[in-house]
Amino acid sequence: MKRMYKTKCLEFIQMINKWFLFSVMLLLISCEKDITVDLPKPDSRIVVDGYVEEGEPIYIILTRSEPYFSPITQNSLVNSVEKGATVTVSDGITTEELVEIDTVVNGITLRGIYFTPLMRGTFERKYTLNVHSTKGETVTASTYLSQPIPLDSIWFKVQDNHDTLGYVWAHLTDPDTLGNCYRWFAKRIGKDDDFIAPFGSSFEDKFINGQSFDFAYNRGSVDNSSAPDDNNEEEGFFKTGDTIVVKFCSVDRSVYEFWRDAETQVSNNGSPFASPSNIKGNVVGGLGLFAGYSAAFDTLIAR
Repeated sequence: MKRMYKTKCLEFIQMINKWFLFSVMLLLISCEKDITVDLPKPDSRIVVDGYVEEGEPIYIILTRSEPYFSPITQNSLVNSVEKGATVTVSDGITTEELVEIDTVVNGITLRGIYFTPLMRGTFERKYTLNVHSTKGETVTASTYLSQPIPLDSIWFKVQDNHDTLGYVWAHLTDPDTLGNCYRWFAKRIGKDDDFIAPFGSSFEDKFINGQSFDFAYNRGSVDNSSAPDDNNEEEGFFKTGDTIVVKFCSVDRSVYEFWRDAETQVSNNGSPFASPSNIKGNVVGGLGLFAGYSAAFDTLIAR
């Protein structure tokens, strides 16, 4: 009799708990309310994407920043280019005004690209960029083209459990002067249209200053690539028979920090535990990067 009484009591308590939870859920559902958050609209700022390399003409791409949640459409991309600006570059000896040129992308004529064939990158010179927009804004940036620090050697090595796929290895002797920064690019002759930087392509000598060591890089790919070898078991690998050109660049610290921050943001994308941060650039009065790449080239055939 006592056992039956205890059983009835437990059943009654469980029933009360269920009804309590059900009531709480109803209360929460009835308290739901659509909330609209009015996000502040940031000021539109000029974005610089510019490069200087030894022996190469200088070009600058100018666009304007857009709010984070703005829809990205063909029209928004076309309208984001910064047209009609006055753009000059000085190497400390001469100053050249860049000419705005047209380029066609997917049948659409874009402007906002500024170019000069008269000034080419020269080692051991500082390059200063000045931009004056039609709205009266002024943007400046500078970068230094140092003497490149070349790799001692490069070679191809098949990775474990792969018959023909592997990475490119290199040996580097870092000079005994703290503060050297680097960025790695590679290109497969006949397969890649341009040099591609893999993820983690930029590094500094904080922990390797003055040391001589081996390191390796996987094969990078263009964002949203539809190439077969970027969407199968060959993704990220070089392959025996590839003719590979490695472009190893010495860069100033601002270039290293920009790409370090950009890649950190990409790797943290979607993580609720990641700390949001701004990507550092070297542009004053705007956003973006004006980068000097002091490149040394090596070629190998993957065997």
